[in-house]
Order: sequence, then structure tokens, then C-alpha cells
Amino acid sequence: MSKEQIIAAIDLGSDKCTTLISRVTELGKLQVLGFSVVPSRGMKRSMIIDLEQVLNTVTQGLDAAERMAGFSVKSAVISISGVHIKYKNSKGVVAVASADQEIVHSDVDRVIEAARAVSMPADREIIHVIPKDFKVDSQEGVKDPVGMTGVRLEAEAHIITGLTTAMRNLEKCISDMGVKVDAFVFSALAASQIALTETEKELGAVLVDIGAGTTSITAYVEGALEFSAVLPIGAKHITQDIALGCRIPMDDAEKLKLYLTDNAFDDMRPNPGESKIDFTKRKRKLDAIDPDKVGIAHNDFLSKKTLIGGIMEPRVREIFKLVMAELDKADLLSGNKVPAGLVLTGGGSMTASLVEVAKKVSNLPVRLASPEDIEGLTEDIKKPNFAVAVGLLDFALKQGNVTTVSEDFDWKSFLPKDLFKNIIDKIKKTTKTILP
Repeated sequence: MSKEQIIAAIDLGSDKCTTLISRVTELGKLQVLGFSVVPSRGMKRSMIIDLEQVLNTVTQGLDAAERMAGFSVKSAVISISGVHIKYKNSKGVVAVASADQEIVHSDVDRVIEAARAVSMPADREIIHVIPKDFKVDSQEGVKDPVGMTGVRLEAEAHIITGLTTAMRNLEKCISDMGVKVDAFVFSALAASQIALTETEKELGAVLVDIGAGTTSITAYVEGALEFSAVLPIGAKHITQDIALGCRIPMDDAEKLKLYLTDNAFDDMRPNPGESKIDFTKRKRKLDAIDPDKVGIAHNDFLSKKTLIGGIMEPRVREIFKLVMAELDKADLLSGNKVPAGLVLTGGGSMTASLVEVAKKVSNLPVRLASPEDIEGLTEDIKKPNFAVAVGLLDFALKQGNVTTVSEDFDWKSFLPKDLFKNIIDKIKKTTKTILP
């Protein structure tokens, strides 16, 4: 009976819960075996507001992914976001312990632990401590000091913290399903694992993950994580604007938004020899939205141009103005610190005309990012809205959060408890009634 190394990831958002189950190939790559996307209930702005509904959501998603993969998951890495996420850059200093003054791994661990020792409110706890760079005596900008010689070792670390109650509630929800939480990972940090290239990190780039209820940000400067934040605004606010502007229900507004994302701009250039009147008629026809195609009930004329330019774009502009304000507050816009620009992920990043608006607001290069270097069910997950979930798998692989299981499907875990005991009891009971 062969064994497999399995990694599971759960990205629990305000709108959807994405679950991925992958195996580690012989070449050390990820191969997705099962995935599920289910509507998220009991979440608001990436925070739990109804524990029972969240438990049902995660159970439903995990069950569907397990059935597809053929494996029963015992542990998983979980994404965490919300406006409670904060960051702090801290420094630590230690003396090199060995007599020959050669820096070893234990010295690095000690200096990171020293950087970790920061004062913190009782209601907060550390999620990540990520070393930015090291300083050996007077030599700055050292990425890996192991093996170097020195007397004094300094480290600067990026510390991401979260609200203790938010993390414990999420952990309780996962644990109630019998699944162990291997690690909590900040959603934008997870997305940056697969969305940003090493070149972009070295040049300086900003990862913007646009979810339904929140927008998460991480910024890299000279290859090191410099900034993390979460804004209480997301793609659902665009949906709300459409619902108000068109006087339609939220569900219909969401359908309309997705339709516009897929059918935003048709070719509206004049055809050779086409008269001005015919071109105007064709232009109006292409601009009109057929409610039946969208799947909504609406009698008034719906214009693509009006919806995108008049309703959606102002909200998108507001989102990126807030993003740029946060970056400016962190002094990342001065001195050309992020020349690689903005890299967008998340379901909200696929909204019609969003990239164009982002370029205008930021005056920086902007691109959409999708998971690329992954095997298995790739066609289904090579989209920006899977960036966090795939990033969680990548983070877990690098941290060694893998579970070894039998390659055979653990079908017993999907049967009701005490099923065989009940069957045997019934057989015994029946036998007693038949035999004298």
C-alpha cells in the first residue's frame, strides 16, 4: 500500500469558501486532486458572525473536495484576513555564540526570536514573523547569514498580527470538523507566494487581493516584505452600487456584474462602407444588455456603458484611491520603491475595466495574476480568484505542513458512525427472532 504526501488548504472568504486538496509529486511540485467552491455563509468582511453557518459552509466544501480527491483530510492550512490584521517592523540583536564566530542556524533562530519580542496588547497575537534582512557587524542587506563570520548579528523582521478572538473562533470551527489547523496564513501573503515573481519582489511590487468584503495588501521592497494591510471594502460594494443604481435585487446585481465582466466591450468600430446611421444603430444594439441573457427580470433599458462607466468605475476608483492612500501613508510611493507596480488577484480583480482604472489611479504598471506553476486540475483553478488557495498550498509545502496518508480512498470516514455495529446488532436481533 503506497503512501502519498497530502496538503489541504481552506480559503474562507466573505462570499465563497474555496477548498483545495493536493499531493506532492516526486519532483516536489503540487498536483491538485480535488477542489470545491461553495457559497460562504456566516461571514462578513472576512470575520465570523455566525459560527454554526460557517461550520456548515466549511464542512460542505471539505466534503466535496475530499470526494473528488479520494482522500480524507486530517489537517489543513487556513487563510485569515479582516481589518483586524496589522503589521509591525521590528529589529533584534544577538551575539554570535560559537567560539570561531561562525554564524549557524541557531544564531539565526535566536535573532528572529529577539525581533519577535515586541510589546503587544493582550487581545492580539502574532501570525507571521518574516525576516526582511540581516546585518552582520557593519555589513547590511545580508539575506542569508549562515556560514558567515561575525561578532554581532542583527535582524529586521516583518511581524503580522491578528485579533486573538477572530483566530480562536476560526480554529474552533475547523477543529469541530475533526481537522487540525496546521497554520493560519494571511491571505495576501499566501497570494503573493504564487502571484509575484522574484524579479517583481526585488524591484518592489504591491500585491492587491480584492475579495468580496475586503481588499488585502502586501508590499515588497528590495525582495523583503515591507507592508501589510486590509481595507474594509471589496467587490460586494460594486454589486451593491449596481443593485441601487438599477433598482434590482443583490442576486440579480451580482449576475449583471459577472455578465459585464465576461461581455464588457464588443467591437464598436465602424465597418468599411457602413453609414453613420447604421453604425449608430449597431452601436446602440451592442451597448444594450438583454436581461434574458443575464438571467434577470428587468424592463428598463440597460446600457453597458452607463453601468461600467457610471456605476462600477467610480467604486473601483475609490478602492484604488484607498489602496494608494495606505501605500502613501507607509511612505512606499516616494523614491520609486515599487516600480514593478500593482499585481491584482482575487475574484474582484476580474471586474470589468478594473485594470484600466487601476492604471489611471496609481500611475503604475498593473497586471492580473493567476496560479501558473501547478499540476492537476489546472484549467479549473488557473484564475485570479484561486490565487489565495493555491498560495496556501505553496506556503504549506515550503513550511513542511504535509500529511502522509494511504493512497487508497478512506471510504470509512464518509460512512455514518457505528454503521457496522448497527448492522451486526440488527442481524443478531433478526437471528434471535428466527431461531428457536
